[in-house]
Parts: sequence; C-alpha cells; structure tokens
Amino acid sequence: MSEVFLNQARLSQRWQVSPRTLERWRWQGEGPAFVKIGGRVVYRLADVESYEAARRCESTLQSTALRAMQ
Repeated sequence: MSEVFLNQARLSQRWQVSPRTLERWRWQGEGPAFVKIGGRVVYRLADVESYEAARRCESTLQSTALRAMQ
C-alpha cells in the first residue's frame, strides 16, 4: 500500500488556512511534519491525522492548555 501525501494547497483547503500560514508554521517549527523533495513540500496524511488527533479538545479549558504548551 502506498502512502498518501497532501501538498500545501490541499492541506490549506482541509484546514481552511492560507498556504502562507503553513509556510510560516514550517519556518517556526510548528504544524505537522513535512517532507521536502527538491523545492516541493508535501505532508504525509498519517502525520496530518496524528497532528489533528494530538490537538483534539473536548473543552475550552483543554484548548487553552494546549495553546499554552505551544
């Protein structure tokens, strides 16, 4: 089974953030892990889903604590 990758445009659509936000996150060391091949940046779907799961909150209190850890 081959891995599924999302390019920057697809991930920005998935999360409804601008591609520039993803670029800034990469520069700042935030966001999900990425793969850079030549000048192309892609995100493994498994890494994106793991990143999403790690940020899943069930209350505002959890959300506030998560932001404080970043």
